[in-house]
Amino acid sequence: MIGFITLDMKSTGKRSAGNPHAPFDEAGAGNVTMAVGMRATAKAVEYPPEPKVRAPVLDPTRKRAHQGGIAERKAMIDRDHKLSITRQASLLNISRGTVYYLPQPVSPADLALMRRIDELHLKHPFMGARQLRDQLDRQGIHAGRRHIRTLMLRIGIEALAPQPGTSKAAPGHKIYPYLLRNLAITRANQVWALDTTYIPMARGFVYLTAVVDVASRCVLAHKVAITLEASHAKEVIEQAFARYGAPEIVNTDQGSQFTAEEFTSVVLAKGCKLSMDGRGAWRDNVFVERLWRSVKYERVYLRAYDGVSAARADIADYFSWYNTHRPHSSLERLTPNEKYLKTLPPMKQAA
Repeated sequence: MIGFITLDMKSTGKRSAGNPHAPFDEAGAGNVTMAVGMRATAKAVEYPPEPKVRAPVLDPTRKRAHQGGIAERKAMIDRDHKLSITRQASLLNISRGTVYYLPQPVSPADLALMRRIDELHLKHPFMGARQLRDQLDRQGIHAGRRHIRTLMLRIGIEALAPQPGTSKAAPGHKIYPYLLRNLAITRANQVWALDTTYIPMARGFVYLTAVVDVASRCVLAHKVAITLEASHAKEVIEQAFARYGAPEIVNTDQGSQFTAEEFTSVVLAKGCKLSMDGRGAWRDNVFVERLWRSVKYERVYLRAYDGVSAARADIADYFSWYNTHRPHSSLERLTPNEKYLKTLPPMKQAA
């Protein structure tokens, strides 16, 4: 309710000589007491009630808005809605600056440097930013250690070496113990492994997430995405569940996309045990690292993808060939699909 206030003032006291405009009380105590007889009369002018504005309709399947990825929540902003952009951003638990931010494209020089860093990392995974800087400098590529470190973080790689115990998990994310140590993995659907890697393109880059059956090396599901978020990991593991059932153990690294509750809750709901690699322990995820080496040297580095759709189509074609036509010496010269079917428990085969 909004209104105007009018004041009627009556003064019965004396004024001081020093300040003739200041009201005095009857006792002459000083210019601090309001004039006797001051009356305030409020006349309220009523306005029609403000229309009720509803918040944007969110996905009813989500319990809280911040469970989704930033890109997904940013897409929910309705600029034509009566609710202000600031209020919508607050309801979606993202900053207002995120709504207006336009990502800058990566420069061609940085794209070329990122590709070279990725190639060196595959050959020498123990190298950190300093050693990579020295190797690049010997090849005539001059870049600072901090810039190399920034690009490594953007790619999503780090030196595979013992790390100091100063790293902390993302707030609210639980880290699960590593369960594969001294475990004999001999059958399909015993252990699945998930990981994400960087895929360079002619202009820009994307992320590839895959689910691999450890015993057979079979790629059960994969996805190419432009962001590194838990929603993509959730989608790819759900695809694998729908096609191949549920394994006994799902092993991942400690990336935030795999420690997020959005991903872990889906795995645990299937009755699977969660296992996570130790930080810097390259042996814990060696099977997926070998897959990344194969897909990059046998296909990605031989191409120059001009867009995300081209990368998706070509990588899908490679994995189809990899599963059905590429024999492995470690699999008794069988293809991953043949090994998967051979080592699948009888009850699974009958189903």
